[in-house]
Amino acid sequence: MPISIALPIPLSARDSPPAQPFRYRITPISNGSFPIMKAKSCPRSLFFGKTRWPQAPRRQSDTTILDVSARNRVKNQAQSLTSRGGFSMAQEFDRRSFLARSALTASGIAVAGGATGLLGEGIAGAVQTNGPGRNGVSTKKPKRGGSLTIGLNAEEQGFNPTTGRFDTAGFVIARTVFDPLMIINGSGKAVPYLAESITSNTDFTKWTVTLRPNLLFQDGTPCDGAALLQNFEAQYNSALVGLAIKPLIDSFDQTGPLSVVINTKNPWSTLPVSLAEQQICFVAAPSMLNAPNGGTDHPIGTGPFTFKEWVPNSHYTGVANEKYWRAGLPYLSQITFKPIPDDQARAQALQAGTIDMMHTTDPTSIKSFKGNRQWGYTNNVGKMVGSPNLNLIMLNTAEAPFDDLLARQVVATGTNAQQYSTVIDQGVCAPVNGIYQPGSPYYSSVPYPKYNQSKAKSLAQQYAKKHGSALSFTSNIVAAPQSVRQGEWFQQVMKNIGVKVSLKQVQQNTLINDALFGTFQATAWSQFGGMVPDLNYPWMSAATVGKSGISINMARNDDPQIQDDFLKGMANPIGSSASVAAFKNINQRLAVDLPYIWLDRTTWALVANSKVQNWANPKTPSGTHALGQDQGTWWITQAWIS
Repeated sequence: MPISIALPIPLSARDSPPAQPFRYRITPISNGSFPIMKAKSCPRSLFFGKTRWPQAPRRQSDTTILDVSARNRVKNQAQSLTSRGGFSMAQEFDRRSFLARSALTASGIAVAGGATGLLGEGIAGAVQTNGPGRNGVSTKKPKRGGSLTIGLNAEEQGFNPTTGRFDTAGFVIARTVFDPLMIINGSGKAVPYLAESITSNTDFTKWTVTLRPNLLFQDGTPCDGAALLQNFEAQYNSALVGLAIKPLIDSFDQTGPLSVVINTKNPWSTLPVSLAEQQICFVAAPSMLNAPNGGTDHPIGTGPFTFKEWVPNSHYTGVANEKYWRAGLPYLSQITFKPIPDDQARAQALQAGTIDMMHTTDPTSIKSFKGNRQWGYTNNVGKMVGSPNLNLIMLNTAEAPFDDLLARQVVATGTNAQQYSTVIDQGVCAPVNGIYQPGSPYYSSVPYPKYNQSKAKSLAQQYAKKHGSALSFTSNIVAAPQSVRQGEWFQQVMKNIGVKVSLKQVQQNTLINDALFGTFQATAWSQFGGMVPDLNYPWMSAATVGKSGISINMARNDDPQIQDDFLKGMANPIGSSASVAAFKNINQRLAVDLPYIWLDRTTWALVANSKVQNWANPKTPSGTHALGQDQGTWWITQAWIS
C-alpha cells in the first residue's frame, strides 16, 4: 500500500524564489538490500540533514520518480532528495540529518550527518566575536517578555522529526518546540537534557535511555517510556530515517515506565552524541505522530515554545510554554522565524530592523558584520570540537574516468585550494586537505597531494598515454550565479594542466539525485561536519556503497580499510588511543584514495542587533555551559530582549 509522507522540498538558490511544499507518495517495492520508491509529486528531500545547497526553482507540476532499478530515468525525472538553500558550494550533507536529523538525511536517505562545535574562552561554541557586550553572553538579570524575529536561510516543509528532513534552519526551529534527549556541553561531551540518564553495557551494544520524571508534552499528555518508544519505532520504520539508522540499530525495548533500551548491531560508543545532534534526538507527542499527516504542520513537543502558527514561505511562530519543565524558562514571550534564502536580502533585513537576528555562511555578510560593534556576532572559527563542513569536489570512483586512481591524482594535484579560498570565499574560509583540521585530536599530517601545477601536467600526460586520449570529464554544478562562478574557476584550473572540464548546470535536486544514483563524474559538494568522526560512517563506509541504484556513499569509494577503521573507532571509548588511531587512519586512507578534492571549510556566523541578549550562552539542565553554536544552529531558550 502506498504511504503518504510530507517531505521537504529543496530550497531555492539565493537568486531564486522559494520553493513550494509538496506531498510525497511512496510505494515500497522489493529490491534486495535497497528499497525502491516511486513518488508522485516532488519531495524536497529524502535525506535529512543540515544541508545547504543552492537550487533553482521548481514547478509544482514537477514529478519525482525514485526507482533505483532504473538509473536511466534519474537524469530526466528524478527530483530533489535533500536540503536547504543558498551559499557557495553545491550542497552540504549533514550528519544531523542522517541519524539524528535522520542520520544525515540530507537528500532523502538518512545518513549520519553532523555538526561541528567550537569551544571559546568562556563562550561555548564560539571563538571569534565582536567582544564583550556583543558576543551573545550577558550576566545581567534577564527581562521577561518580548518577541524575537529571526531570519533563517531556508524554509522547512514540515516539523515531524520522524519523517521530516530538518536542515540547519529546521534544527533551529525544532529546538524551540521539541527538546533533545541529550545536549553537547561546553567541553564537547553529550550530557542529559530531556533524558535523565543514558547508560550502556560494557561493549556499547545496549543503551538504556531513561527520561526525567513528570515530563509533559505541550498538549498535557505524559512524555514517558511509551512515548519515547513510539518515537524511536517511528524513526526506525520511516521510509526516510529508517535508511539511516537500520544499518546501525537492531531494535528497541521499553524496559520501564520511563526507559527504553536501544539495541545496536555493532558496538557504538558515541551513540549519546547522535541523541544530542541528530534528528532522532527529538521526542514528539504521540498525538502529533498519530495525526493523519503525522502532525508535520502542527508540531507538539516538550520544548520551551508552543507552536502557534506556520505560514509556509512567510513565517513560523511559537509562544512561550508556560508549563515548561525547566523552571523560569523561557524569557521571551514569542519567537518568529522568517525564511530568507537570499544571503544579501537576509543581511539587509537585519540592517533594516525587519528581523532581529540571523545566521549566515555568506563571506560578504560575514566580512560586513564581523568587527562592527553595532552588532552582536559570533562565528565557528577557532578551537573545534569535531570537524567543520567542508567545500569540495566529489568524484565518482566507480565510473570512468575516476575509476582510475591516476585521474584522481591529476585533479587533486592540479587543484589550488588556497586560491579557491582567496578568490571564491574571500579568505573567510580556510583551505583544507582532509576531514580533520589542526587542533582536532584526529588531525595528523596526511599524504594528500600538494598543489603542483607542473606535476599535475605530467600526471595528465601519463593518463593520456595510458588511455590514448587526454583526461576530460563533466562536473555538475547548481544553476545559480555563485555556483557557476565556482565551476568556472575549477574549469580554468583544470584547463591550466591540460584537462578539459565541461560544466553541467542542473537544479540542485537533480545534482543530488545524480550523486545518489551515480549518474555523474564529478560534482560540486559540501559535507562531512561532525561532532564525532563516526557520524560520517554512512557517507564513507564500504558497507554503504550501493552496487546498483542508490548509494549513500556517493563517491562510491569502496575501501575495506576505512570500513574496518570506522568499526574499530566506534567500538572503543571515544577519545581512547584505539579510537583516535582508527579515526586518524580514515583521513590517511582518504588522502590515498582521493574520492574528494578538498577546497576549504565552511564558516558559520550568528549576527544579532544589540537588543538581543544571551543568545550564545546556553546552559544544560544541570547548570553547566552548553555548546553555543553548532554549524549555524543555536539555542533560543535562554535568550532575552533588553
